[in-house]
Amino acid sequence: MYKVVSSLSGRCAGLTGQSCCSPGFAKFHLGSGAVCQQSAFKYQPADLPEMPRCNLKPEEYKTMSKEQIMKIRRQNCNPVTMKITYYKKPLFIHQGYMQWLWDVDGRRYLDLFAGVATVSVGHCHPKLTAAAVKQLKRLWHTTNIYVHPTLHEYCEKLASHLPDPLKVIYLTNSGSEANDLAMLMARLHTGNFDIISFRGSYHGGTQQTMGLTSNSPYKYPISTSSGCTHIMCPDVFRGVWGGSHCRDSPVQTIRECSCAQGHCMANEKYIGQLKEAFSTSLPSRIAAFFGEPIQGMGGAVQYPKNFFKDTYKLVRERGGICIADEVQTGFGRTGTHFWGFQGYDVIPDVVTMAKGIGNGFPIGAVVTTPEIAASFAKAYHFNTFGGSPIACAVASSVLDIIKEDGLQQNSLNVGTYLLKELAKLRDKYEIIGDVRGKGLQIGVEMVKDKASREPLSPEAMSEIFEDIKDMGVLIGKGGVYGQTFRIQPPMCITNEDVDFFLAVFNKAIHNYMERK
Repeated sequence: MYKVVSSLSGRCAGLTGQSCCSPGFAKFHLGSGAVCQQSAFKYQPADLPEMPRCNLKPEEYKTMSKEQIMKIRRQNCNPVTMKITYYKKPLFIHQGYMQWLWDVDGRRYLDLFAGVATVSVGHCHPKLTAAAVKQLKRLWHTTNIYVHPTLHEYCEKLASHLPDPLKVIYLTNSGSEANDLAMLMARLHTGNFDIISFRGSYHGGTQQTMGLTSNSPYKYPISTSSGCTHIMCPDVFRGVWGGSHCRDSPVQTIRECSCAQGHCMANEKYIGQLKEAFSTSLPSRIAAFFGEPIQGMGGAVQYPKNFFKDTYKLVRERGGICIADEVQTGFGRTGTHFWGFQGYDVIPDVVTMAKGIGNGFPIGAVVTTPEIAASFAKAYHFNTFGGSPIACAVASSVLDIIKEDGLQQNSLNVGTYLLKELAKLRDKYEIIGDVRGKGLQIGVEMVKDKASREPLSPEAMSEIFEDIKDMGVLIGKGGVYGQTFRIQPPMCITNEDVDFFLAVFNKAIHNYMERK
């Protein structure tokens, strides 16, 4: 059974009595055997709930055609973008508001990927938009050779969200640049060269951070930063060891565990592998350990609860510093804490951040200790656009909104609800192998079957992915084998949004299982 719906509002105005659509798009014919007269309409499964309301009426798109856009994309844009349009038919996004996106045909989507975990407080959040406009009218840019208040006001505010002694801030334009800078700092401060990171990690696309990244689709066959060693990722679902009490998450793995209370055999085994790397692959003195508190591109992978604490101790004993890559986990996304590293009860020596820091505006940061900052002052480091007045005004407003709108608590509440409901679907379907994460940093790992944990094929992932999009929800993909669905929405989403997504996700999995 299917019903006619508006691809503009998520539900047909004639059926619901309301519409988020712009006038002129809601013209259609109803009746026995009627067919929608607009290409923007489609049929939706009748057993899906209503898409949650949105009060915004989007602007009607009147610019260039899809054909013209794709011609320019082929001829004038980075050619890699042709490979990563994500869907068989590219999605043409026109407008956004809070947790919603509209395509050029006016169809509304629930955005649960947030531009790769970047839109933290919501698309075009009114308070944030007002702050940006206010600064644009006052001052766009001035060199940091001059002292401008916006930079200093923001640095003081950001520093107040970090524990001592993390109080010295370098502002950048991206996460890749922040991680690149952190690598340089580590080597200058320690006098050592070798840096370790996890297999499956992603820390950036510059030539230097590409060496740190351990995820083959993001690596070119050229010489990158040497001195980077990738250690075994302590993945308690897909890895060699893992159990049902390992993770700091509302949802644990389905793997059996015989560990005594407070004892984690998996952690001991993975730490043993790290010690083996220290004995064989690394020199006696190292520069740094890089770790995301929860892997992002790697597929929301979580580690045993004490792994960071034990690793930090071993790294520091060998002269290295510990760097937390908070590009995806920072700014309240994990719910329980403002920073992901706080969930492990550790304090890193350097924290890098980007993405959610500016809600999509290009800004990143490296935060470190006065001691490490002093080591970095051996030469001049200057960034033309890092810490621009506009970037600082936007980032400052993001911090205010997170507090005023209670978004960290919302991430905890809504994220925990979503995780627990997804766990029910995991128990229902053989192809859902694992559900994991904290707050609104969530991964759903798909498998051929739970016993083998063999990744679901790319073709099958694509089928389900397309189906979810066609029913009005956008999510992401990740994992070393592309086998994990990533859910990292704007932190303003609601339980009602979650219920709609769960219905869509369940329907998409059910559809795939019927086609098998």
